[in-house]
Amino acid sequence: MRYPLNHKGDFQESLLFWMTRFLRFKLTTLSNKNIQDKDRFSILLAKFQNASISIDALEQLCKEARKIGLIGIMTYAAPLLRLHPYLNAMGYTDLRQIDEEILIDFLSIQGSGLSIASKKNYRIALIGFFGYIDKQNEELDGTSYVFGIELKNISGLRGKSGQKLPAYMNEVEIERFLQCIDDFKQSDKVSARNRLAIKMVIYTGVRTSEILNLRLKDIFPENGVYLLQIRGKGDKMRVVMIKRPHIQSLLDLWMQKRKELGIKSEFLFCNQQGKPLTQAYLYKIVDQILSYGGIFKEKMGAHMLRHSFATLLYQKSQDLVLVQEALGHADLNTSRIYTHFDKNRLMEAASIMDKMGRT
Repeated sequence: MRYPLNHKGDFQESLLFWMTRFLRFKLTTLSNKNIQDKDRFSILLAKFQNASISIDALEQLCKEARKIGLIGIMTYAAPLLRLHPYLNAMGYTDLRQIDEEILIDFLSIQGSGLSIASKKNYRIALIGFFGYIDKQNEELDGTSYVFGIELKNISGLRGKSGQKLPAYMNEVEIERFLQCIDDFKQSDKVSARNRLAIKMVIYTGVRTSEILNLRLKDIFPENGVYLLQIRGKGDKMRVVMIKRPHIQSLLDLWMQKRKELGIKSEFLFCNQQGKPLTQAYLYKIVDQILSYGGIFKEKMGAHMLRHSFATLLYQKSQDLVLVQEALGHADLNTSRIYTHFDKNRLMEAASIMDKMGRT
């Protein structure tokens, strides 16, 4: 069963609700081969259903689960039991206020003094927790919120596993995807809107959240381009550019459709009630278009379009600073991941020994 993101209304209670749901889920998915008392385990699962459970009671239930044989539960519980008071002290009122930067700060503070293995477990637990919420939350109108937490490039977590390279489309796949955007069948009421949003992401590399928060006043025509005033993470402002031919016809269609539907909203991309679209909605459309075009990647969401843009930009420009500026990365090292996709550089390295050993 799915629940609204802020299910309890109150921030603290909603956060605790999702933590309880997630840890109960882990109890049912972790290996239970060491459990001897099945009846006690059943009673324990029932206790996790208690709607009025406190954070202290949740901790005791997790400890009890460990005692009866589910020793892996504390790997997930320990970080969340620390996260709960940490976030509550911030004075937040809505779970949507939690973002990746807040969690990175939490890991930096709470991870001090922990081993690399423990820090990695904290990261895994947070990714798992917010990934669970991404899949399980749903509002009454059928929309859902996606945190999309990845927690990459975190200081102190460099180990044998290293950083996983992001999924991306190559140049041929990007061309096919662009064609599929126009060919994919959608409702006439939302077709221009959805295609416009997706094209603006793939042509600029902006984050999905950034494009969905774009307001009408943030887009400016200038000669043959549109300038987009983007509000990034930490409310940092930057400007990106997109050529008018890429979006002009779709923009005209969507503005006309908004007028016909009587939509009055400051957001460029909104539903008929004037509310901004959710990331989950756009992720679903992108996934459908990718599948329609026979493009299958490890991660099929809209964020993969950003990686595709950045990879192509670096391959064509060989300018890492340009990638940093275009994507709005605060640290150049964050952009450095895209050098791993430069086949010319890799070939140069592969060829360095070609003349060795010849007589």
